[in-house]
Parts: sequence; C-alpha cells; structure tokens
Amino acid sequence: MHWLFTGRLSVDKLTVKIAELPSSLQGLKLVQLSDFHYDGLRLSEELLAEAIAVTNEVEPDLIVLTGDYVTDDPAPIHQLALRLKYLQSRYGIYAVLGNHDIHFQHSQTEVTQALTSIGVNVLWNEIAYPLGEDLPIVGLADYWSKEFNPAPLMEQLNSSTPRIVLSHNPDTAKILEQWRVDLQLSGHTHGGHIVLPGIGPVVYHYKKLLKQIPKKTRRWIPLLLGDCSKVVRYWEWAQGYHQVSTNQLYVNRGLGTYRPGRLFCPPEVTVITLV
Repeated sequence: MHWLFTGRLSVDKLTVKIAELPSSLQGLKLVQLSDFHYDGLRLSEELLAEAIAVTNEVEPDLIVLTGDYVTDDPAPIHQLALRLKYLQSRYGIYAVLGNHDIHFQHSQTEVTQALTSIGVNVLWNEIAYPLGEDLPIVGLADYWSKEFNPAPLMEQLNSSTPRIVLSHNPDTAKILEQWRVDLQLSGHTHGGHIVLPGIGPVVYHYKKLLKQIPKKTRRWIPLLLGDCSKVVRYWEWAQGYHQVSTNQLYVNRGLGTYRPGRLFCPPEVTVITLV
C-alpha cells in the first residue's frame, strides 16, 4: 500500500493509571502493534520496518501484538515472522490472534507456529506472567471463534489482582465489564479508516451518511456498505482510549490499510506507560 493511501506512521503515547500496581512495575513501558494484514498489498515493507525500528528505539519492557497478522491466506505469516524476529523487549513478546488469523481451518495452527518459532508467546485463552504474579497478562481467543470464553480465565484471578487483557475485537469490552480489567488492548477496527476531525470515525455515523451518499459512490468508502455492524457493534470504541464502566480499553488503529486508504487515521505504534 502506497504511503499516500496509508499515511505516515504515528507513534501514540499515553500513560495509564492502574490501581494497586506494584511499585516494582511503576513506569513499565508497553508497546502495542496490531492488524498487520501482511499479504503483499495492505502493508508496505517500509512501513513495517519503520514500525519495528520505532518499537526497538523505545526500549519497551513488554511488546504486545493484538492480532490479524495476515489477511486470508496464512502463508505470508512466515515472511512476516522473519521481520518480527527483530523486535526486542525486556520481558518478551505476547500475542493474541484475530479473526483473519483463523480464516481457514489450518490458519490458527500455521500462524501460531510461525510466531512461536521466533519466540512470540501466543495466548489463546491463557494467562501468562512475564511481569510476575502481581500483573498477569490474559490472552483471549478471538471473539468470533467458537472458543471465546473469558469466564474460566477471569475467574481464576483474585479481584484484588491487577491484570492486562489482550483481546483482538474491542466489542469484548462489553462482555468483560463483569470482571476487573485494568487495561484491555484491542485492534480490529483500523480506527475506522476515514476520520473527520472533531467528529470521529465516519463509520460511526454511517446510517445517516448512507442516505446522503449516492449508491455508486458508497463502494469506494470503506465500512459504509451497510454491513459494518458485522465488523464491530461499538464503533464509538474504534480507536484510542475509552473508559468502559470501571474498566479501561485502548484500541490501536493497526498498521495494515484497506482501499481506498486512511484519512486522518494514520497507522499506529502505541507506547503505553503504566503508573
């Protein structure tokens, strides 16, 4: 994807407050990358290389990847893995899969094995403790899979224990309201692709806009085809930081780009400092 359609890479930085965060983890730095869609069309080698370089320059304590490494065919994951093996962090790299990573029957296995081969810890309904028992990382199965079931995992954790949840689809934040989630990291929406300053992602207002746009024009506008409710229900959470009940959610805009491109919605590397 040419940079004119993608936009320049944006490094978005934020500080997230977590109650009862151990003093040893104060100032912990996370980097989130999401939605690569590495298929030879939707992500340029130049942008990917820049995202990896920027991530390493930050010297993160932990790197998290929140899904959609490929688009449909899982075969490109092997070339992507050759690039991602250069990512560096103090406590490793933890990942979950997205809906595109389970598109075919064999996709989940192939994507998981390729990432695992370079040292990425792929979590599928699992809890990991790279930061110690005081801040577990919960990695959920993709929301659209038959295995999405957060209850057994969340109920293993004491309510007094802070936790970070990796879940590709931000719609899961609604389901997760019933448990403590100090920080949920998601992707999936690509930020909505087309964003109007002061208004937000156009897709959030698509029902009203559809009536104003000629039918011949609609097909050129991403996610305005009348079926965008199938992507997510809560488009108001399409990008950035959100408070969902007492929980915190951050949605990364991703690196990959679909036609006709992005407008005021640049691809993103997210740097998160915990306090």
